[in-house]
Amino acid sequence: MILKVTTLVNKPISMKEIESLFDTYKTSVLRKDLDAFLSIFDDDVRIFDMWEWTYDGLTPWRKMASDWFSSLGTEQVVVTFDDIRIRVAGEMAVATAYARFAAVSEKGEELRHLQNRLTWVAEKKEGAWKIVHEHTSGPVDGETMKVQLQR
Repeated sequence: MILKVTTLVNKPISMKEIESLFDTYKTSVLRKDLDAFLSIFDDDVRIFDMWEWTYDGLTPWRKMASDWFSSLGTEQVVVTFDDIRIRVAGEMAVATAYARFAAVSEKGEELRHLQNRLTWVAEKKEGAWKIVHEHTSGPVDGETMKVQLQR
């Protein structure tokens, strides 16, 4: 994982706090732990998702995640992030990364994977960083008009 951090203020910031958003995301998806997954998102989160136009608030995001996790059956999803870049200004942070989602069988065999681009806007609220906006995307091939899911 490549991590680039830019702090825009002189106030020191704990990198572990920002990195924990990525760690919690990966771990909670692998374990299909809905509560842990949702814990990094603000109640009023706005998500521009690659698969759905938008999710406004934690309630529709909870339904999406619950449906996703339950649809996996015995499979697990291993999430990895690459080229993470974080910019921090006081109580706000923006993080971008490439995300890879790999479906893995009970035997640990990778069945398929896809990649997308990820942007998070996080705000420190009551001492904890919460994602207030997420945007996922993939580039569109101009000739076929298909989304490219591999980098």
